[in-house]
Amino acid sequence: MQLSRLLRPELILLEMETLDLPEEEREEIPKDRYALRQKEAILEELVALLDRGGRVGNKKKLAQDLLSREKKATTGLVRGLAIPHVRSIHAKEFMLGFARSTPGLEYGSMDGHPAHLFFILAAPPYDDTSYMRVYKSLAEGLSHESVRDELMEAGSEGEVIRTIKSMEQ
Repeated sequence: MQLSRLLRPELILLEMETLDLPEEEREEIPKDRYALRQKEAILEELVALLDRGGRVGNKKKLAQDLLSREKKATTGLVRGLAIPHVRSIHAKEFMLGFARSTPGLEYGSMDGHPAHLFFILAAPPYDDTSYMRVYKSLAEGLSHESVRDELMEAGSEGEVIRTIKSMEQ
């Protein structure tokens, strides 16, 4: 699967705007409520990124579909990686986006560590094949520490795409 063809420069965000609340403010909010609000903010930012490509039907509803998917099981994996994904009628066609958070964001990852690298996938409900092939390719390629390091150090959208292209070889 050629991921580099799916990931266009306008669908890459080198630094996310969403930030974790300071520890003292976090303590004032029940932990489960904070985690949900944090995920919601991250997903809204990622959906706004996908919307740059002009293939999102309804941003708010796509973000809700992603959040509903997260409530079933986290898409925060391990080693700083999160791959939020959903099939939704609000995705006009298959979409792939990438965003990075250098300081990391609390995302309910399986290993309990902050997520730094976010790949968002959204596809129409009928698109099982590409959806699963892209997810599998991402998970396999991102299992290599060198790839994750290159993505963390990338200084441009082109560097991100070159790193993704190197996973395909």
